[in-house]
Amino acid sequence: MAKIRVLVVDDHTVVRDGICALLRLAGDIEVVGEASNGREALEIVRKVRPDVMLMDIAMPNMNGLDGTRRVRKEHPEVKIIVLTQYDDKEHVFSAIEAGASGFISKTAGSSELASGIRAVYRGESFLSPSAARFLVEDFRLEALHPRKEQDPYRQLSDREREVLKLLAEGHTTREIAEMLMLSVKTIEGHKTNLMSKLDLHKRTDLIKYALRKGIIEI
Repeated sequence: MAKIRVLVVDDHTVVRDGICALLRLAGDIEVVGEASNGREALEIVRKVRPDVMLMDIAMPNMNGLDGTRRVRKEHPEVKIIVLTQYDDKEHVFSAIEAGASGFISKTAGSSELASGIRAVYRGESFLSPSAARFLVEDFRLEALHPRKEQDPYRQLSDREREVLKLLAEGHTTREIAEMLMLSVKTIEGHKTNLMSKLDLHKRTDLIKYALRKGIIEI
């Protein structure tokens, strides 16, 4: 069985060595490269084409969030998990907005790290318990103070609802186009229309809306 190919990106050599050592204990995961910043990671991605990237945030030359945006734009097939010591609401939401499929604290155990890699490789999203808590708390606050206007969800077409669900699950427009056998331009059009109808402007808003409607679950 083919192994999940992983690129580890962190500017601290000792940390990278520790992560790689943990991943080698998992029989279905293979470390295919290491990088010390986002710019270097982008170059390595072009060469080795990993399935999953573990991306730190605070790094020189190009930080993890900018690196995530660049990789997702140029190589949308690569899944990215932000693995960082900055375990707070601001960084969780910033990672999601940048296009990360997962967010894991560096305090996580090896089993959680391996589970996260397997989940995003399957096309799912993965949040560590602390990261999920921030999203749920934000969702609860919005539930306690809902918008006064009528929910415009019923205005969405069946296709727009389908695209909404897939976007909230973390899929890119290119992936959705392949899944639904439509053009990327068509999916972009559905995305623009549904976000306009729902008055949503960011990916985190879309995810929270999908949670509130029961379209996806954490």
